Amino acid sequence: MSIPLLDLKAQYLTIKNEIDQAIQNVLDSSIFIMGPEMKTLEKEIAAYCGTKDAVAVANGTDALILTLKAFGIGPGDEVITTPFTFFASAETIAQVGATPVFVDIDPVTLNMDLTLLEKKITPQTKAIIAVHIFGQMLDVEKIMEIAARHNIKVIEDAAQAIGAEYRGKKAGSIAHASTFSFFPTKNLGAYGDGGMIVTNDEDLATQLRMLRFHGCKIKYYHDEIGYNSRLDEMQAAILRVKLRYLDRWNEGRRERAKVYDQLLADASVQLPGRDPLALPIYHLYVLRSEERNILMERLKAGGVASAVYYPVPLHLQKAFHTLGYKVGDFPVAEQACEQALAIPCYPELSLDQQRQIVALIKH
Repeated sequence: MSIPLLDLKAQYLTIKNEIDQAIQNVLDSSIFIMGPEMKTLEKEIAAYCGTKDAVAVANGTDALILTLKAFGIGPGDEVITTPFTFFASAETIAQVGATPVFVDIDPVTLNMDLTLLEKKITPQTKAIIAVHIFGQMLDVEKIMEIAARHNIKVIEDAAQAIGAEYRGKKAGSIAHASTFSFFPTKNLGAYGDGGMIVTNDEDLATQLRMLRFHGCKIKYYHDEIGYNSRLDEMQAAILRVKLRYLDRWNEGRRERAKVYDQLLADASVQLPGRDPLALPIYHLYVLRSEERNILMERLKAGGVASAVYYPVPLHLQKAFHTLGYKVGDFPVAEQACEQALAIPCYPELSLDQQRQIVALIKH
């Protein structure tokens, strides 16, 4: 029996009646954009994260772009982030005309190495995008302390981390602003694209709401040049249903990660590292192996899907060649890109399936 990296159909079947009814309610209302489902979801996400406000947008990439724009970041500015993340974390910096500046990662957690962070701050640095990779939070309070000394903004890129915690505080609750992605494969995933920005700054939230809707506070009255980045009602309704299950699903992922930790303890792979102060949500369970390609082929032959996150670090992407980085500049991130492999880890995964996966890894 084949085992997918993520089984969205199995998840859907567990909540089918609620999802179907939510979709039908939107169809019956005939309100499809900027309606009550979106507005209620904003309030529910803010309450979940422990922030004063939340602003729904079309996707996680837009969430970052609009946040950078709202902070006034543009040409001549620098924004610090990690080279070991999805392209959008740095692409968005370039999209607003600023320059991405990278900091190598911690070899255990694969998050940004905070011991190296302050050395990268210059007079041109205007913000730090702190990425919580694979669902494990960074120490954002420490980043905020560093940022305060230099009067710069902090943005949590929590695209992979909704529900994760650090010292009991949820992802998104600490920085000046935080962004989420609701791409279908995320722990809280829509059935299409979606994103959210959370913040405790009410003025920033007002600015973001204008930016997402063509610079309008009032329809047809444009105070500034904005964008068209709105979360539609169908996705908001689906997300509202799924939000009710999020903590249960995240706990299911942690339980399956614990099983892997036990069954793979004597295997010739490196298990995911964990900050003891963090409560991860295991958006991905990522092994590391010097024989990754062989392991990947073995899993494939046994009917098990796996995936490389990420094959090329951002500083070596062709799109960033003008930044002048070279192989060896961020050795920990480069090694992670050569070794990291995600295996199935989701609430619907059975113990028998996990044993099947482990047997192939240990083969």
